Amino acid sequence: MATTPAFTGNLKKALAGLRRINLDGLRWRVFDAKGQVLGRLASQIAVVLQGKDKPTHAPHVENGDMCIVLNAKDISVTGRKMTDKIYYWHTGYIGHLKERRLKDQMEKDPTEVIRKAVLRMLPRNRLRDDRDRKLRIFSGNEHPFHDRALEPFVMPPRQVREMRPRARRALIRAQKKEQATRAKEEEGAKNVEITA
Repeated sequence: MATTPAFTGNLKKALAGLRRINLDGLRWRVFDAKGQVLGRLASQIAVVLQGKDKPTHAPHVENGDMCIVLNAKDISVTGRKMTDKIYYWHTGYIGHLKERRLKDQMEKDPTEVIRKAVLRMLPRNRLRDDRDRKLRIFSGNEHPFHDRALEPFVMPPRQVREMRPRARRALIRAQKKEQATRAKEEEGAKNVEITA
């Protein structure tokens, strides 16, 4: 039997608030964030935290599962969000609006990026704090919950919508135009070589 690696992180922080959760009958779902897009992963975690994937779901009852997110430092984002996305907060003093870019937040604490994305997808009600306690995020791939019956969560395949006909025709026209200009340039280069 293979031995599990010892958890080297902050054990007190990892186990905080577990006594306040009724763990009877909860599934422990493990999400691997390596290479996953931030928003898509966060929406799946929010669904599991709310228990919307269960047939017993009710909006006023807390029946979500425990979520363990690994490899938070390897999350990816689309577009230029790494440099353009900004997190704002206010200290309470006049003129003290603080900001931090996503890239800087990833260097400081990558777990907080996923936590904010998930919590902002949850409804703002009395169950929100309990759902937050069921979310455990780790920047690496080691965690202290090896004694639990863990279930790896398989992300659903991404369904890419087909291009609309007008956009597809425009793309084909652009490709043909590019091929025609390339052919003219090659033809012009051959004519220059022949005359020289």
